[in-house]
Amino acid sequence: MANRIVHFDIEVPNPEKVIDFYTNVFHWSFQKFENWDSDYWLIRTGSSDDAGIDGGLGTSDDGKSKTTNTIEVTDVDEYVEKIHANGGKNVIPKHAIPGVGYLAYCEDPQGYLFGIFQENSEAK
Repeated sequence: MANRIVHFDIEVPNPEKVIDFYTNVFHWSFQKFENWDSDYWLIRTGSSDDAGIDGGLGTSDDGKSKTTNTIEVTDVDEYVEKIHANGGKNVIPKHAIPGVGYLAYCEDPQGYLFGIFQENSEAK
C-alpha cells in the first residue's frame, strides 16, 4: 500500500444546488449513497481507466465550503497513533462506513484536516 489519496469530499451548505454545476461543467456523475445517515452523494469524476480519483459530496456542518482529502492506510488505529506521535491530532474518531471500511479525521501540526481510511467490507 502506498498511502495515497484515494478519495476527496466536497462539503457545501446545500449539496443539491451544486450537482448540476459539476455535471454540466465537468461531466461528473452523482449517485446518492444510501448507507449514510445524512445526505451524501458519491462522485464519479471519469472512467476507471483514466488517471484521477473519485469523491463524495455532502453537507458542510459549519456552513462553509471545503474539500477534504482522504488517505488510504492499512490500519486506522495504528495511523492515529503515528499522527499523535508526530504532532498531529485525531479530531473525529474512527467510525465505520457500513460495508466499506473505517474512517477517521485528523489534523496535521498546522491544522490541515484530512481523512484516513481503512478498507474493510465487514465494517458495521
